Amino acid sequence: RSACGRRRGGLAWVSGEPELRLLLGLLAEAAAGPAPSLFWVGLKRNASTCTDAGQPLRGFSWDGAGGGVAPREVPVALGRWVKEPLRSCLTARCAGLHLAAAAAPGSGPTWGWKE
Repeated sequence: RSACGRRRGGLAWVSGEPELRLLLGLLAEAAAGPAPSLFWVGLKRNASTCTDAGQPLRGFSWDGAGGGVAPREVPVALGRWVKEPLRSCLTARCAGLHLAAAAAPGSGPTWGWKE
């Protein structure tokens, strides 16, 4: 959060599919290369929170900026993980948006959360 603030930016959260599509498009343009990229967009799990395989974000939540309140319910479509996070209740963890180039011409970038 402080790194974003130093650059006059702030963390945001993804609350639905339209926002996710917009974010994927912007990040794909910024990455502009064939190598996969990992972007941290404020997704974290506190040390006192356990991994929850039954939830789309697996117990992670959005570290919002400006005192905003992140949505508590997350659409299932946002629960795509490249690799399942480690099961833990003891350490704070971050998850990033893993973005890879499109598998086929004309298709969008492939994505998923990665701890």
